Amino acid sequence: MGIGDRDKDEESVAELPTKSRFRYNSPLVQVVLIGLVCFCCPGMFNALSGMGGGGQVDPTATNNANTALYTTFAVFGVLGGGIYNILGPHLTLACGCSTYVLYAGSLLYYNHHQHQGFVIAAGALLGVGAGLLWAGEGAIMTAYPPPNRKGSYISLFWSIFNMGGVIGGLIPFILNYHRNEAASVNDATYIGFMCFMTAGTLLSFAILPPDRVVRDDSTRCSNVKYSSVATEAIEVLKLFANWKMLLIVPAAWASNFFYSYQFNNVNGLLFNLRTRGLNNVFYWGAQMLGSVGIGYILDFSFQSRRMRGFVGIGVVALVGSAIWGGGLANQIPYSHDDLPKKLDFRDSAFAGPFVLYFSYGLLDAMFQSMVYWVIGALADDSQTLSRYSGFYKGVQSAGAAVAWQVDSHKVPLLSQLIVNWSLTTISYPLLVLLVMLAVKDDKSEDEIVKEVAFPSSNKDVTTTAIST
Repeated sequence: MGIGDRDKDEESVAELPTKSRFRYNSPLVQVVLIGLVCFCCPGMFNALSGMGGGGQVDPTATNNANTALYTTFAVFGVLGGGIYNILGPHLTLACGCSTYVLYAGSLLYYNHHQHQGFVIAAGALLGVGAGLLWAGEGAIMTAYPPPNRKGSYISLFWSIFNMGGVIGGLIPFILNYHRNEAASVNDATYIGFMCFMTAGTLLSFAILPPDRVVRDDSTRCSNVKYSSVATEAIEVLKLFANWKMLLIVPAAWASNFFYSYQFNNVNGLLFNLRTRGLNNVFYWGAQMLGSVGIGYILDFSFQSRRMRGFVGIGVVALVGSAIWGGGLANQIPYSHDDLPKKLDFRDSAFAGPFVLYFSYGLLDAMFQSMVYWVIGALADDSQTLSRYSGFYKGVQSAGAAVAWQVDSHKVPLLSQLIVNWSLTTISYPLLVLLVMLAVKDDKSEDEIVKEVAFPSSNKDVTTTAIST
């Protein structure tokens, strides 16, 4: 496409009516679309992982695959923001989504042949794809919404995304309902996941680039043009010396570290196969509630953006401490050497562990939505936020890679819980410090919108992004 054609396209987009929030090029519709993409791909992956061992009786293969996954994810999560800035949303998201289909297919293969090699290789490729997908998702979710409604848009995305986990939890529950003594899920379960993931790959082509997305007040989401490989390499390296990112590291490391414990050692050890699928429906459903609740606090609780951040972090810290305390009470009676009898949802003892697992889902969404809100408050342009989001996902994935190996080596369950609780607790005061130092209230939201609409009055955005 020539420069003239691109200018014409931009002019035609600018001429579109901007009053309806349901325009194809509105931030709302684009956030809904990226939510649907994540509903189909990582949402279904989460449901698959949430069953414990990927639906297999022995979690060894999936633990090793997850280690490979999060190791490559750690690298491509950091690089993903730069790749997104070069390739744009279509190629970045489509390449990322396609690897989810391959991973689900590898578990279908494992159901018949019990060979770990394919599953581990597919997990490593999924780590590359997930790094691309989540870097793009982070840029879209934090840069497209209006500055004063980022919490609401994050909660909207999180609700749609986690509906994938809800539907994905119903698939194994329904297809394995009469197999309450079964150890591994049937082939139809994996095929169902693959169909959803394929649909997500195709839907990714509907996402618009940031320069074609127009907010309700006619401002564009970003006036920054696509970058170069050299520029992105330099900017990605700078992230490791960026004090804002360093303060986010503990929260990023903690934010997926608890999955191996919750999925394998709570849901996987306490419940039978069909009940694990049912539990996932409510685990991911709880995430929808958690994201909406914390999103409201972060956008509407106070006029001051900094105060909203402080209150949001405080609420998550209090809720998190209560939930991990309940987890400690639940964990004390059993260990690897003293496993409990697996519960069915019809058993009288089901309620307590079920409520705990539900609460873990609630906390996960509150914690991650809070971190994404803080990241979104650090900048307004798509390029910077894609790098920040990529860094967050990279560190998050490095922590997850370690966590899955911790579980593979049968580290005592009580020790795993204490480490998870400690990591999340350490992150709260650092996030408070970040909000205190980097989130400002000296400009009104109208002034922020004007700066986005007329960047020339606050330096040329394109030149600054490329020269820094």
